[in-house]
Amino acid sequence: MKTPCVKVCVMDLDRGHCKGCYRTLDEIGRWSRMSDQERVAIMEQLPERRSRLNIAEIAVPPLA
Repeated sequence: MKTPCVKVCVMDLDRGHCKGCYRTLDEIGRWSRMSDQERVAIMEQLPERRSRLNIAEIAVPPLA
């Protein structure tokens, strides 16, 4: 299952988005139960969401 998760789970509680993947807590919680179409739709929104929310990019450690 494709996911935008980068294993950097830091919530911006004021705006309700993860600073690592830009999803909301609701989206993160429902991710595995969403249809492929729902996940694709959310993933297509993430670049604009990051820009709009002006969330600084977090350095992602290399995955082992």
